[in-house]
Amino acid sequence: MAGITLEQAETKLNEYLEAESKILANQSYEFQGRRLNRANLKEVRDGIETWDARVKELAAKAYGGRRTVVARPR
Repeated sequence: MAGITLEQAETKLNEYLEAESKILANQSYEFQGRRLNRANLKEVRDGIETWDARVKELAAKAYGGRRTVVARPR
């Protein structure tokens, strides 16, 4: 996905996480004797995995792929 920024990927990840919360709170309902699903939890969780990986990849590139550890003498 060329051109996706870290901020955009984080936004998408947050949207999927919010969708998961909403689904878990009220995934399905009955109407006139029919059971209806608001969304497919598996698809949302697949989206979470996809965007989480993308965020991690972009964050690693943005921060040089490494973490800085600061050691302070006592």
